[in-house]
Amino acid sequence: MTSLEQFLTRAESLLTRIEELLPAQGATAIDWQSPTAAFRWRRKNGRGMLTPIAHISPISLPDLFFVERQKALLEQNTRQFLQGKPANNVLLTGARGTGKSSLVKACLNEFSEQGLRLIEVDKNDLIDLDEISDLIASRPEHFILYCDDLSFDEGDSSYKALKVALDGSVAAQPDNILIYATSNRRHLLPEKMSDNDGYSRSDDGDLHPSETVEEKISFSDRFGLWLSFYPYSQDEYLFITAHWLRAFGCSEQQIAQAEQEALQWALHRGSRSGRTAWQFARDYAGRVL
Repeated sequence: MTSLEQFLTRAESLLTRIEELLPAQGATAIDWQSPTAAFRWRRKNGRGMLTPIAHISPISLPDLFFVERQKALLEQNTRQFLQGKPANNVLLTGARGTGKSSLVKACLNEFSEQGLRLIEVDKNDLIDLDEISDLIASRPEHFILYCDDLSFDEGDSSYKALKVALDGSVAAQPDNILIYATSNRRHLLPEKMSDNDGYSRSDDGDLHPSETVEEKISFSDRFGLWLSFYPYSQDEYLFITAHWLRAFGCSEQQIAQAEQEALQWALHRGSRSGRTAWQFARDYAGRVL
């Protein structure tokens, strides 16, 4: 290799190292004074960045029905958080389409004018929680780090990162940050029949769970507040369907005529949920209006 080739090789290596230290191309500084209340954490060219969400779901707390207890608890917890009082990280679990994600979005819309901000973090990016915390810990706003449809596989690195962030680090969680997560699994990790093999029975008949079971239960325990959601009855489903049909501009006569179609729609989907009701209302209103 000639001296020139050696020089070019070293120069290329140096430029590559410099590029890794520069902000990702296209990244822009966050305007914290803008009306944007929600952001996504995204990785680009190996670097994380906050991206504003231009269009936030307009759902409000009055749009959510038959989850009054869950709504009241999450609203109170969020209000305490904004007032600088002690508040808990929250895990919302239960049947799909029953309002878990919608409740978090509705709380953001309810309290955004009081300084509440939301950062949506994908499960695979939970390893960046320390980096995100460092970025916003000194801000005057209050941030919800939100992870939707959370679940983990065995040995998942993001599982360990979230576990440490919740309650396993020497460093305390900043006062202006809470974690809200939704999941269809109450214990977030896959549960197997083999987990039961570790149970033991003492002489007095007491059952002692294995370390595997203890680990799966203790992870969910790191969330201070658990909110459980359940499938809707037929009457509840039809009530929610009627609410959304009115929101789309259907008359009471059209709503009454839509009942059988709404039930068939739910039967084909195999789910009577708020999401199913909203999807049917969009389809029906689009056809009859």
